[in-house]
Amino acid sequence: MAIVAKKTKMGEKDPSEEIMLLWALQQPTVHKQNSLVLQNSQTLPFDACGHHLTILQSPSSMSTPGVTGAVMWDSGIVLAKFLEHSVDSQSLVLQGKRVVELGSGCGLVGCIAAILGADVILTDLPDRLRLLKKNLEVNFEGGNLRGSARASELTWGDELDNEFIEPLPDFILGSDVIYSEDAVNDLLDTLKQLSGSHTTIFLSGELRNDVVLECFLEAALKDFVVGHVDQTQWHPDYCSQRVAMFVLVKKSQEMLEVQRVQLL
Repeated sequence: MAIVAKKTKMGEKDPSEEIMLLWALQQPTVHKQNSLVLQNSQTLPFDACGHHLTILQSPSSMSTPGVTGAVMWDSGIVLAKFLEHSVDSQSLVLQGKRVVELGSGCGLVGCIAAILGADVILTDLPDRLRLLKKNLEVNFEGGNLRGSARASELTWGDELDNEFIEPLPDFILGSDVIYSEDAVNDLLDTLKQLSGSHTTIFLSGELRNDVVLECFLEAALKDFVVGHVDQTQWHPDYCSQRVAMFVLVKKSQEMLEVQRVQLL
């Protein structure tokens, strides 16, 4: 994999400084939100990888407290197109790789990974699976992909079933999964359970709340090396100043021991 990330490591800038610098440079609040999606529509047409997808949405479900995955957000479009662009430019290989997507929602990101050849498990909470499974059925009924895709229930923070960790995935994907301070610890617990020495995590998210992002990164840096994927590596036609993308790799036991000693 040839994705180049700007990494935040021990001994470099404090995570909060990195966040505020990113916030200041991109000025997300002055840019239009959701410029790449149509959240009031029940369908979102999407072309990628030589395929035409129809992503079903449920705008009416957005009135239910806590439900955000019933429609697409810009961060999902950005991550999906990033995967396509990275494979096309030969900086990323997904063919034959094992992928788990967290908080899949409508499932676009996982669908694109499957079209690009990955064996993907798309996951979400039990009450969110109906729409997710419907989108897999609508778009892949005729086997319209090089890899495979299936939906499965996964609640962050719970002990994971063997289907997710035997073997551990090569990639973990997530869009708009950093949204609440209350969910940070459970999300990171799941990321730690899913991650091995060979696992790469790509997370994209809307820059809405710097406090939540700071909370996530400060906690993540205890167990992961964290990098910021620059927009020059995104699909050139699918960029947004309201979206950030991070790449995470689990720290080795040697790195964790050095970190522990430095804190003594």
